[in-house]
Amino acid sequence: MTGELKPVDDSSGHGPRPEFRASDRERDQVVEILQVAAGDGRLTAAELDERLDAALSARTTGDLARLTVDLPAEGMPPQARDVVRIDHRFGDITRTDRWLVPRRMEIRLMFGEAKLDFTHAVITHHTLHIDVDLRIGGNLTMVTRPGIVVDTDDLERGSGDVKIRPASGPDTDTLLRVHLTGRSRGGDIIARPPRRKLSEWLRRTTSSSGR
Repeated sequence: MTGELKPVDDSSGHGPRPEFRASDRERDQVVEILQVAAGDGRLTAAELDERLDAALSARTTGDLARLTVDLPAEGMPPQARDVVRIDHRFGDITRTDRWLVPRRMEIRLMFGEAKLDFTHAVITHHTLHIDVDLRIGGNLTMVTRPGIVVDTDDLERGSGDVKIRPASGPDTDTLLRVHLTGRSRGGDIIARPPRRKLSEWLRRTTSSSGR
């Protein structure tokens, strides 16, 4: 590898430290770090290609650590929280703009709405598990974008509507799979693309009438 990196020496006197097997998530995180570093000019194109190949084939966390040991942590991709819990009654709560999507959410609602807008959300992993408990008047709305798939197959339904509108066609690569579990006992679940602005509707109407 260009600018060969040497393993970190353990001077504690206790022998080499054990290295754990690398997960797919950890490989993906290192790939993001390398891509950001290349965009900042810290790595040449050849170095980026070489390190990406090494990251994708890395077996241990130590192998991955050696690929980023000479790169600063500042400006690197954010780390998603493992769990975000929302327990809300009588009112609305919203996640919008560039919010960081966690790995898991636990949402409890009654007489209120939670809106998760993924249009500009920061997504650093491939799956979001949402465990819901929707009681009377507790509604969950998800605004999706191309590449986001919502799966409600394991959801337990008592009452309330579930309406899922795909934001992209079947040939679109999956960016994030939202897997819903738990139960709905009176709330609605809606997943939809962003609503068109008035100007977009007017352009579409004008285009159709001119044919």
